[in-house]
Amino acid sequence: MFIEFAGVLLIAAVIGLLAARLRQPMIVAFIVVGIVVGPAGAGWVTETEPMELLAQLGVTVLLFLVGLKLDPALVRKLGPVALATGIGQLAFTIVFGYLLGRALGMDSIKSLYVAVALTFSSTIIIVKLLSDKRELDTLHGRIATGFLIVQDIAVVIAMMVIGSWDVGEEGGGFGSVAIGLGGLLLGLGFLYAAVRWLLPHALRLAASSGELLLVFSVAWGATLAAAGEMLGFSKEVGAFLAGFALAATSFREAVGARLSGLRDFLLLFFFVDLGARLEFADLGAELPAAIAFSIFVLVGNPLIVLIIMASMGYRRRTGFLAGLTVAQISEFSVIFIAMGVALGHVGSSALSLVTLVGLVTIMLSTYMILYSERLYALCQPLLGPFERRVPFREQAWEQAEEQEPDVVVYGLGRYGGRLLAQLRERGIGVLGVDFDPDVVAAARHAGLPARFGDAEDVEFVHSLPLRNARWVVSTLPLPEAVAELGHALQRSDFKGHFAVALRAPSDLGQRLTPTPDMLLRPYEDAADRAAELIAERMAEPEDESAFGDE
Repeated sequence: MFIEFAGVLLIAAVIGLLAARLRQPMIVAFIVVGIVVGPAGAGWVTETEPMELLAQLGVTVLLFLVGLKLDPALVRKLGPVALATGIGQLAFTIVFGYLLGRALGMDSIKSLYVAVALTFSSTIIIVKLLSDKRELDTLHGRIATGFLIVQDIAVVIAMMVIGSWDVGEEGGGFGSVAIGLGGLLLGLGFLYAAVRWLLPHALRLAASSGELLLVFSVAWGATLAAAGEMLGFSKEVGAFLAGFALAATSFREAVGARLSGLRDFLLLFFFVDLGARLEFADLGAELPAAIAFSIFVLVGNPLIVLIIMASMGYRRRTGFLAGLTVAQISEFSVIFIAMGVALGHVGSSALSLVTLVGLVTIMLSTYMILYSERLYALCQPLLGPFERRVPFREQAWEQAEEQEPDVVVYGLGRYGGRLLAQLRERGIGVLGVDFDPDVVAAARHAGLPARFGDAEDVEFVHSLPLRNARWVVSTLPLPEAVAELGHALQRSDFKGHFAVALRAPSDLGQRLTPTPDMLLRPYEDAADRAAELIAERMAEPEDESAFGDE
């Protein structure tokens, strides 16, 4: 088994290198790997092998990170548009998908199954693409994540309902659904208790070590995923709730940054497993219907999202970019149809049809999302009717976004903490960052915005709200850490200014690159004076120089 496992990794590396050379997305490359090593190819990967377990763990980590990104304040803010868009897209796809199936000569049961399967978009693939493009924190990325979660909940309900149809006793199906919902409520009650009394103390202890924080996070996510399955709902919902439980804590960015590499590695096995599961039997007979349904998904789903978001007061660009995220069907679509085949509700031809639609839409929508800005530029002249004269809801969002920090201070020791407080007193929007959870807790207790994170963690730096920030100030004691922070800011396309507090003249010998815009000397410039200098520089007119252009 280990030899086959090593062979899968080697093939994935080779095909991945080829795809990178051709500028093709890794998702498609790894699905191709699954086809090559699956039953239709070498036959190394089957449903009974450990590859499936790694794939499930990858899904767990990804859904955990999805929940981690959903700050409760954000959920309250985006709840109406996520719910309206998610339910609207579900209703549109089911109704018109069913009518299309009937027009193509399918019976009512097959048409209904296929229509429901087409409503599910792949949260896993979309979140991965948006994360790679660093668009998860954009407005359209947050809205898309919201209505994808609505779809995930719909997936769970749909699978619970069709699973109940296999119960022989009359009324047993409703009892099965009720048991599942009861398990979900029980899980939510446990989650509330854990968030209230357990997690804050456990996270603070785990944060004393980066390795321990990683292990604790994976253990927490896997435990709730397993508990979700035991209580009658899915592992995916359990993993999502595990991440959501940490979303309001000061550790969420640090946890997300540490899990991102593990997520990418484990998702390799998910996509390989997905490719290995694709059914190619009887595809020829289903090809015309697959083409019709693929066009319906690629065009119809984005269109209904665009219409709903325009009616709710969002700009056409936001609606267009969010709509592209539903231009494919999900891996759950194939699983949903497979359940119907196993229960005897539909034939294997439905599975072949949805498999082919999935392969076509996943591949094409991947490119649509990767090149979304170019696609929008091409379609922009046609999108005039899809925007209100006054996009009031998006304007309200922009006003809220203007509250993002103007200055980010790294290191909240005696000097950095005082600097943060002094900038705040001058009416400047600030955010503090420190790797000591006790320091972060003390800053928050004093009413100062602060996050737990590591300056040398590039993924964490990417997660910071730097879009509107004009200064990043480092009060870190180690020149090596300052240099790593500077390079991370460059890779994040930070366009503001960089200030560094130097403890000793010898620090200049490190020849920090990129060159800081301001040097502060803690033993000569008090924190109050440093705050005054930064405030004076912020009052000056903005120049055209951008940090990291060298």
